[in-house]
Amino acid sequence: MRYISLGSGSKGNATLLEHQGRSLLIDCGFSRKTLLQRIESAQADAGQLEAVLVTHEHGDHAKGVMAVCELLDIPLYCSQGTAIHMGWIDHPRWQPLTGGDLASVAGMSVAAVTVPHDAREPLQFVVEAAGLKVGVLSDLGSLTPHVVAAYQGCHGLQLEANHDPDMLRKGPYPPRLQARVAGPYGHLSNAQCAELIQRIDWPGVQHLTAGHISEKNNHPDLVGQALAVIPGLSDRPVRLLAQNRVADWCEF
Repeated sequence: MRYISLGSGSKGNATLLEHQGRSLLIDCGFSRKTLLQRIESAQADAGQLEAVLVTHEHGDHAKGVMAVCELLDIPLYCSQGTAIHMGWIDHPRWQPLTGGDLASVAGMSVAAVTVPHDAREPLQFVVEAAGLKVGVLSDLGSLTPHVVAAYQGCHGLQLEANHDPDMLRKGPYPPRLQARVAGPYGHLSNAQCAELIQRIDWPGVQHLTAGHISEKNNHPDLVGQALAVIPGLSDRPVRLLAQNRVADWCEF
């Protein structure tokens, strides 16, 4: 099993997971052309893609989904709330998911996790294959007990470190948007990301990445500083994801 971020940030998100020659995509916030280019840059085969999982309706996660699914003739999985907002509710490609569901997709087991975010019915996902678990988690504003429990025991974790509170407060966003980002249904700060890692970290974690890093309200150095205080993490550094480049594969 392996996975890779094809880009992570406010301008587009997509994560590709592969197992035994089959693959699925979590989110597609890029155009169809850009996504295919990034899959090629990752030296992966778009023809192996069997489905797209959609976390929620915001454009940086969903705007390219239907174009990709129609091109490749594959289904998309998301909540009813997301499907209603996107106008997919009657589309034959839509497969419904509800928080707490377990689904078999591309030969992998997908657990849908309900998260607090300002969207219609947002989900995040934990994907398992061959006894290995990968948790992909972004776009949530608070660390609920449900989220912490759902991401226990993962061998790979791709988490959100969206903003630095001081940069957000002094940055260009108007007060209302600042309150949204920092609120309980917004995005995780660097410190919240560090707290989450400490609450779910275990010796079996082999890959840790942090993404959805705001270009206006954060800086990679600040993320690194926040995560550097985590005890015992020096042997397994957290790799930071970028908006404009494909990351390295995380392989087991």
